[in-house]
Amino acid sequence: MDSITLTFDKAIQDSVQIGDTVYYTNDPNGETIIEIGLITNIYSTPASSNIKNTIDVDIPAYTLRPISTSFILFSKTNAANINSITGYYLETELRNDSTKEIELFSVGSETFESSK
Repeated sequence: MDSITLTFDKAIQDSVQIGDTVYYTNDPNGETIIEIGLITNIYSTPASSNIKNTIDVDIPAYTLRPISTSFILFSKTNAANINSITGYYLETELRNDSTKEIELFSVGSETFESSK
């Protein structure tokens, strides 16, 4: 596996992170998209700048390299960006402290994905 460095004229979008997949296309219609590889580093060039505009990408030796006019795309992987609460649980105890008979109409809970 080789590594290439891509430097952009403008800042990279804030949501791009290490582990995202990078693609490129030279096709004006975007019909042919080629995967470059995974981002291994994101940094500023020159190093004194606060603007992150450079990435290092792992690329297989057989993959064609993008050219200076290529359109670069980024993609998130679901495995890296889905949060779950595996291993956590909630235990609930319902008590009737009344001396009269009562009926429990409903018990419910709500869950959601916090990141996609």
